[in-house]
Amino acid sequence: MINGIHHVSFSTTDIDRMLAFYRDLLGCSEAIETGEIRPGFVEFETLVGMKNTAGRAALLEAGNIKIEIFQYTHPVPRPTETRPACDGGIRHLAFDVTDLKSEYERLKAAGTTFVSEPQLLANVGVLSVYARDPDGNILELQELLPNSSVPRMSRDANS
Repeated sequence: MINGIHHVSFSTTDIDRMLAFYRDLLGCSEAIETGEIRPGFVEFETLVGMKNTAGRAALLEAGNIKIEIFQYTHPVPRPTETRPACDGGIRHLAFDVTDLKSEYERLKAAGTTFVSEPQLLANVGVLSVYARDPDGNILELQELLPNSSVPRMSRDANS
């Protein structure tokens, strides 16, 4: 039986840049820095299907979900590419926020790239905007308005 989503995971070519964005700019808290990944961790290598893996990892918390970030140094990762929202695969990570307009202005002033200005999706009662993280992944910031038909998420994973 599935209990819920525990974490999402990003692989990056620059973990420090991603931590600066998710932890320092967005305000995700660092659950644990899982530290070095060293060759010879056979169970991990079997899990990910790669031999002689090496790198760093960290686990952040964002309300009711965790974000895992990996930087492999072996095998050497290919650079990320920015892809449009219509391409196959996981296309965005959505964050519930309060006062989206203020968050938009704060992140824009910090150099975050946005697809557009915040948009009112009146039919579902959501104010929403798409942005890009330093690797080009799409983030959605959404504010659920009082009349929203979208289910609200609990900040506490245990509630």
